[in-house]
Amino acid sequence: MPHVTPIVFVVDDDISVRESLESLIRCEGWQPETFASAQEFLDYPRVLIPNCLVLDISLPGLNGLDLQGLVADERTDMPIIFITGHGDVPMTVQAMKAGAVEFLTKPFNDDVLLTAIRAALERSRVALSLEAEMRVLRDRYASLSQRERQVMALVVSGLLNKQVGGELGISEITVKAHRGKVMQKMKADSLADLVKIATRLRPTPAAITAA
Repeated sequence: MPHVTPIVFVVDDDISVRESLESLIRCEGWQPETFASAQEFLDYPRVLIPNCLVLDISLPGLNGLDLQGLVADERTDMPIIFITGHGDVPMTVQAMKAGAVEFLTKPFNDDVLLTAIRAALERSRVALSLEAEMRVLRDRYASLSQRERQVMALVVSGLLNKQVGGELGISEITVKAHRGKVMQKMKADSLADLVKIATRLRPTPAAITAA
């Protein structure tokens, strides 16, 4: 995988804070993207490279907690580090319960923030990797025919080829042929491997049996 420069997004309505963080982030070799409001940030397209968000909790319009809710729904690979000049315990608890990786009160030590950013970027990297893997598995599953999906569901449930044939009203030879195609398309090396793949995909019965 080619090297990509992680992006650190900063949303803070204080221009001096934005400029200070932009310089700090750039010195670490990351790409800073700064915004004065939540809406400015939301207008920026989603990126599929490691990233995180350094977010002020008090903002004009949508506040930081409101933005956190939107990010949690739409950008699951983007960890959030809150910064604030007047945090309180309930606010901190709410942010952390909603998934924030850190909550820092201004003024904070640069090293503390940089450590939090490194951890957030690693979390983002892992999330993006898992998302890419799932996308590949879904594409493979989508390439199966309806009959192949039915055979796959029954095989991973533990039925023998003969039993699968009885369930579907087809011959054991036909089951073997479909099963071979399933293994090939899903790139499964063994039945155990196919079971693991099916567990990760968790296709619904409706998706399996739909015409």
